[in-house]
Amino acid sequence: MLLGFISLLLTVFQGVMQRTCIPPGWTIYMLPCRSAKEQAELSPTEAHGHAAGILGLTRRRLLAEGGPRTQRCQKKGEVPLLSVEALHQLHIFIFILAIAHVIFCVLTMLLGSVRIRQWKHWEDEIQKGATDNGPRKVTYVHQSEFIREHSKGIGRDTTMLSWLHSFLKQFYGSVTKSDYTTMRLGFITTHCRSNPKFDFHRYMMRALEADFKKVVGISWYLWIFVVVFMLLNINGWHTYFWISFIPLLLLLAVGTKLEHVITQLAQEVAEKHSAVEGDLVVNPSDDHFWFGRPKIVLYLIHFILFQNAFEIAFFFWILTTYGFNSCIMDHVPFIVPRLVVGAIIQLLCSYSTLPLYAIVTQMGTFFKKEIFDEHVQQSLLGWAQKAKKRKALRNNGNGSNGAAAGSSHPSATARLELMRRAVALEEGSAGGNGSEASAAELHDTGPKL
Repeated sequence: MLLGFISLLLTVFQGVMQRTCIPPGWTIYMLPCRSAKEQAELSPTEAHGHAAGILGLTRRRLLAEGGPRTQRCQKKGEVPLLSVEALHQLHIFIFILAIAHVIFCVLTMLLGSVRIRQWKHWEDEIQKGATDNGPRKVTYVHQSEFIREHSKGIGRDTTMLSWLHSFLKQFYGSVTKSDYTTMRLGFITTHCRSNPKFDFHRYMMRALEADFKKVVGISWYLWIFVVVFMLLNINGWHTYFWISFIPLLLLLAVGTKLEHVITQLAQEVAEKHSAVEGDLVVNPSDDHFWFGRPKIVLYLIHFILFQNAFEIAFFFWILTTYGFNSCIMDHVPFIVPRLVVGAIIQLLCSYSTLPLYAIVTQMGTFFKKEIFDEHVQQSLLGWAQKAKKRKALRNNGNGSNGAAAGSSHPSATARLELMRRAVALEEGSAGGNGSEASAAELHDTGPKL
């Protein structure tokens, strides 16, 4: 829909762009290739590469000339703001960018899901070994495998070395069995204590699929980045070489932060307890995330995947339109690292960062609506809509009669309380907060349903 809307806008405003005339001198600034004057000063070998790049531009410009709107600018001694052929190429680039973004997101989701599904046998082992009866064992915190991996060791108590350990751990064993077991228990203890056999893996996969619908989209602010990056593609700046490192650095920062959240959970338990009755339990909290908002991680992953797709889409667009030897393509020493970085981003995000995101973001204060089965979600939303209608009718009706009816039917009041909680769930979904419900509001109702 967004792709079609942008194409429609370009078509609608095509006449306006053709009637907008600018001085020819304005077109010699911020070019991706050398100007004609600089071209004449090059050696024949260097000039051949730049000629291959500007030849396509010259041909397209000649093809666009001759129309009445172009002749209108020529009579003034000026040129159109954007030629018809340039608009056509812009349509093609937007299409390639959208296709590349969807393909990269799907590929990331598939590879990441394969990694996450490997944790299913851990869930099955926990479900089989779960027993409600029997004496509870005493767990010595500092002997726990989870604590030893994240809290104990040479220098891990210092902040700098703790971050360094989190940075390195994302490249090997980003999520271990002890990590999964401990965080799963912390989630169940906090949000659904009455259901110790809650299928955490299934809930995590449902939440990841819901987030995928947001990641695969292309938001308006991402198009602003595209426009800025294309304008900064100036000869000699090697812009696309430098910006290819932006998603890599962001990806490393996100992976390090997610690993550090696990480390913080371990350190928090180690500082408060020396021994606990039963299994080790962590305390999920939004305070462990940037600005207390776990959703920021999702936005960053969204930007990383889009920026990586933009790099690859731009490469193939220039390759098919102007050729490999085009000056717009830049030199080979700058092209190869961009492609290598793109491949590294794709693999690291699929096999490390995305699985980390899937489990660590469940360690926030709130849980997502995917904790309910689909039919329960529909029932809650249905109750919410009925509650809103009844509230509107009650406000329009006689207030005293409504108060009497409420006092004479306590069961109806209980139903309205349940509907009020469902309304909070629906409003959270509409408010863009990741459809999160307060654990305090829904703890007694949601998981029991």
